Amino acid sequence: MSDERLAGKVAVVTGSTSGIGEAIARRFVSEGAAVVINSSRSVDRGKALAGELEEALYVQGDIANEEDCDRIISETVAAFDTIDILVNNAGTTEVIPHGDLEAATDEIWRRILDVNLVGTWRMSKFAMPHLRTAGGSIINITSIAGLRPRGSSIPYAVSKAALNPLTLLLARAVGPEVRVNAVAPGLIDTPWTEDWDEVRESVQDIAPLRRSGVPGDIAEACVSFALSAYITGQVLAVDGGLTTVS
Repeated sequence: MSDERLAGKVAVVTGSTSGIGEAIARRFVSEGAAVVINSSRSVDRGKALAGELEEALYVQGDIANEEDCDRIISETVAAFDTIDILVNNAGTTEVIPHGDLEAATDEIWRRILDVNLVGTWRMSKFAMPHLRTAGGSIINITSIAGLRPRGSSIPYAVSKAALNPLTLLLARAVGPEVRVNAVAPGLIDTPWTEDWDEVRESVQDIAPLRRSGVPGDIAEACVSFALSAYITGQVLAVDGGLTTVS
């Protein structure tokens, strides 16, 4: 049965109190996994979500902080003894027109890279001994902004573009014990994008599937990667075909 496909597995999903991360966490639990919910700030929401799910634990932590990354992994192992799946979903952005170079300050660059890129690296590094033992996998959530010159800002697009070679390099470095793949969402309807009406209309006009995505579309791709024993080093665009035309 479908709800048994991840039975006995333990997954850590960073940035999982809303939007894409929440959908991934909920889908993994529905497939039988135990899940660690994480956020840097939404503590009450994280605890409430963990309480809703059948087997879940909330661990607060900011992945831009190295000590927090280490603690998220340590608390997961203390609670569940192992880690089978790490979904590096936590991310941040700043909406800045690409032509406004002055607005992309050094502080914004550092903050975005510390979360989106360095935080993903740290989480992967601290989880790796446990993933090796379990024969597990990493799934990085990137963006189609890392595949073509678009996105909410240049720092954001660069951070997501950097996750793609990180995914490939890690896949080569840690196989055969651990698989590493990435999902690159297009426009997904989440609280982050709820007021992006102009962008949404454009996507609906030009994307082959004529719609923006929903968080469940990304969760479905993550489950597929978690289950696919012979796939590693891949970056999958889940964008309704948008990258074929834009």
